[in-house]
Amino acid sequence: MLVFGTYRRACILLLTALLLAACESQNALTPPTTLMPTAAPTPKPTSGRGVGRTLRILYWQAPEHLNPHLSLNSKELDPSRLTYEPLASFDKDGKLVPFLAAEIPSLENGDVAKDGRSVKWKLKHDVKLSDGQPFTAADVRFTYLYATNPEVRADSASAYADIASVQALDDYTVKIMFKDVNPSWSQPFVGTQGMILPRHIFEPYNNANARNAPANLQPIGTGPYHVVVFKTEEVLFLGTELIQTIKVIFEPNPYFREPDKPYFSRVEFKGGGTASEATRSVLQTGDIDFAWNTIIDADMLKHLQTFGKGRLLTNLVAYVERIQLNRTDPNKATADGEVSSTAFSHPFFSDLRVRQAFSLAIDRDAIARLYPGSQAATNNLVSPPIYDSPNTSYAFAPDRARALLDEAGWIDHDGDGWRDRDGVTMRVAFQTTANSTVRQRMQEIVRDNLKPIGVDVSLNIVDSNAFFSDDPADMNSFRHFRADMQEFSDGNLSPDPGGFMKYWLCSSIPQKANNWTGENAERWCNPQYDALYAQSQREIDPGKRARLFIQMNDMLIDDIVMIPLVHTADLYSASNALVGVDLTPWDAGVWNIKDWRLAAP
Repeated sequence: MLVFGTYRRACILLLTALLLAACESQNALTPPTTLMPTAAPTPKPTSGRGVGRTLRILYWQAPEHLNPHLSLNSKELDPSRLTYEPLASFDKDGKLVPFLAAEIPSLENGDVAKDGRSVKWKLKHDVKLSDGQPFTAADVRFTYLYATNPEVRADSASAYADIASVQALDDYTVKIMFKDVNPSWSQPFVGTQGMILPRHIFEPYNNANARNAPANLQPIGTGPYHVVVFKTEEVLFLGTELIQTIKVIFEPNPYFREPDKPYFSRVEFKGGGTASEATRSVLQTGDIDFAWNTIIDADMLKHLQTFGKGRLLTNLVAYVERIQLNRTDPNKATADGEVSSTAFSHPFFSDLRVRQAFSLAIDRDAIARLYPGSQAATNNLVSPPIYDSPNTSYAFAPDRARALLDEAGWIDHDGDGWRDRDGVTMRVAFQTTANSTVRQRMQEIVRDNLKPIGVDVSLNIVDSNAFFSDDPADMNSFRHFRADMQEFSDGNLSPDPGGFMKYWLCSSIPQKANNWTGENAERWCNPQYDALYAQSQREIDPGKRARLFIQMNDMLIDDIVMIPLVHTADLYSASNALVGVDLTPWDAGVWNIKDWRLAAP
């Protein structure tokens, strides 16, 4: 290699000398010419499909797939949103914005039936999927059949549960018939749970084999981008947890209906890592353009913004960071091995006085200070504001907590510092997700709050991918709830909270019998709540309906089904050059990515 390099340099020197000699000879024989001014470089276009560079996005929770009907988690819903679209979605003002719909149904245009039992959607014409096939009403109808097929076990099923039938009246008209009067007519096919799947791609997998569909990793949709690569990038250890990181590469959908969009030539979506890593990648190093859920230590956030590479985007959403209290015993198993079974009540969380004591012992204000742009929470249902109950309150009162535990008979009989009764020590396993230093700090605050009232707390950290896994065999998922307490953020995905409040129906308890489906991880069951929910789904008067939801929320709070901690704000980090981001509480952070671009330098 050294000999070759020396020879190559010698050739270059010889060629340079010959060229110089030729130039000198030509100058001697010809008169000088007038030099023309150099033309200004042609400016790079700032609009047009695929004219921009690669957009780099980082979510520190890695997606397992890109099928929005098989997940309720942002790590799958958000990247899916680049490829799939709903009929419509709600903007930040709670106004419906059409995507695949030609217009929004209403009583005025006759598309919402006066009796509240049906709605008609008119679809845009000449919309094509990224494989060139036309989008039609048949795709909308199929999405309903897919989401409600019990063999599929779709996580979006609750959004379609009130539908009696979906009819494709023609290629561009869909009529939805409801089982009863339905004030939530805008829930099906809207927002993240309303993304339309193509019938010709998914029809062979509309069965128990749904999770094996190739299109779960290589989706075909009507959105601005389509997937060209979905791969595992690397596997790393975060403490003792094995973390898988994913890279998804998107390119512009060549058939997207807006000819000058999307702007970027490629989108690299990375999943996995930590919230701290994601935040630094945008605000400090500038390696990433947009990062999700970048909630880290407030002082560190302030410091990272001094680098001038990016900015924080705050979006107060309907989510509440809460502690779920297990009503079943995670330390007992049935004969067939089911843990946290409804067959066994929890040894102390079955007592309201104990649950009240735990709530009173936790300093919510101290925890809320960990979450920028957020506020301490009293309710489970917090948004829109008309549903935020004025009837509830919270207090940080350790002395009252101790008195309640004394009253319940939980006293430190053996002098080891921990309360006990009938040979059972008041010891709790408290789990939450890894990758967020804020959640770990929150755990420490809760542990330190409960210790002085005589409760021994062990802290468990679970990898986010496992915790939110849709795989019923994953024993670390929040649905299995193999702990006494667990904490994460959840809330309604629509301004209509019907789909969210359905989580606490008796029928929504995940258990072995239903293959661990349902969101009622607390295993709480109250027939009165079920009756109120059924009534709310028939009530078309907005004021009366709001009062029903408030009553349901108050039941959850008064019975301490969960301990609300913080009404959270989504916190994103974005490059200073990235423009067009318009966040809404009711859809993915990337919902309008077709309008994103880079500011002209």
